Amino acid sequence: MTRFISGVLLAATFFALVWFSSATVLLFVALAVGILAFQEFAQMTRPLGAEVPKMPALLATLAAVAIVPFPYVAGEAVVGMGVALIAVGAMTKVARGIEFRPAASGAIAGGFAAVYIGLPLGALVGVHIFGGRGAVMLLVATIVISDTAQYYAGRTFGRHPLAPRLSPKKTIEGAIGGFVVAPLFLYFAGPYLVPVATPLLIAPLGIVLVAAGIAGDLFESMIKRAAEMKDSSALIPGHGGVLDRIDALLFATPVFYAYLRWLYTA
Repeated sequence: MTRFISGVLLAATFFALVWFSSATVLLFVALAVGILAFQEFAQMTRPLGAEVPKMPALLATLAAVAIVPFPYVAGEAVVGMGVALIAVGAMTKVARGIEFRPAASGAIAGGFAAVYIGLPLGALVGVHIFGGRGAVMLLVATIVISDTAQYYAGRTFGRHPLAPRLSPKKTIEGAIGGFVVAPLFLYFAGPYLVPVATPLLIAPLGIVLVAAGIAGDLFESMIKRAAEMKDSSALIPGHGGVLDRIDALLFATPVFYAYLRWLYTA
């Protein structure tokens, strides 16, 4: 019951934010989510021996969120300054007595956080800018429906593990369910929420989004297993942490954003 109530509240909040707010408001929401996700990521990597320089890495992650939706910003310069800031933070840790290996690992992990968390969340705002609220809803709905199809297909027909070392419950049959349902959903719903897309033009995107979502899920599972953690945090009752909720979206959103930019500029 707790999981169900939390899920309903999350879905209602997300719908209200996307449907009734502007891209600017969504940007601030993405920044807030980025802060929470980064904190979880830094906590997950600590058992792996990485001492992330939190403030520099967090600033670099938030900068990545902010620059992606606005192509006229010199993103390369911002990323370069972020990397330099993380490196200085790591060297400061060494100067204060932290061992070289944890400090160096932390610098690498901090730089990766900006790419892993910052860029996809920025791309989500970019989806709103290019395609409007309908495009954001379509992306998230595709991931949710795909995940649901994978769960029930795996539960009903699952016999062959997909990646047993990373996620024992995922099955090949479940993945096939997602690969079937997502393109069908995009075929019918895609042109309604993204009017410039034809059914045949957007349906194949479902296959790529499902593959990206599965990869994102398995990647976060790999980090959690390495850190010997069940969830990224206990922030959301019954659902774990923020990263547990957006792991598939982090890998799928850049794909969808690239598709939209191609669609609107071709």
